[in-house]
Amino acid sequence: MHERTSHYTSNCSIARCLEIMGEKWTFLVLREAFYGVTRFADLERILGCPRNLLADRLHLLVENGILAKKPYKDPGERTRSEYVLTAKGDRLIPALIAILEWGDEYLTDPNGPAVFINHRGCDHPVQIEMRCVRGHKIRAVDDLEILPGPGFRLASSATTL
Repeated sequence: MHERTSHYTSNCSIARCLEIMGEKWTFLVLREAFYGVTRFADLERILGCPRNLLADRLHLLVENGILAKKPYKDPGERTRSEYVLTAKGDRLIPALIAILEWGDEYLTDPNGPAVFINHRGCDHPVQIEMRCVRGHKIRAVDDLEILPGPGFRLASSATTL
């Protein structure tokens, strides 16, 4: 039996992240925030997401510190909130770009990608890559080693989750 089959999965950062981000509309709201769309009405129009679902997703992202509510007031209108990425939200952008890269490689429109992400400083394309903390480029899954961390817990055979 592989040792991974006998550990608790409830103590997993991926699972905890997916509790927040693991729904299509949540990632699409994040995408639009990254593209600069910050207002509820604009998000609703662009995404075509049901209003109550959009409100729930925005609340979840604000509650978890990924987006922040910022008041704005258009002339002659009431004060409303726009939703802007926080530093915590910015840290999710590489994951979003990695998904975009994968989609562009395997699922892109026959006419090509819908958007390009370029480095503002030099106007060259951005690409995601993995490196270890010493700077070595990770080229394949075989270059990775999965080791138990301090939160790793073995499960008894009767209670494997």
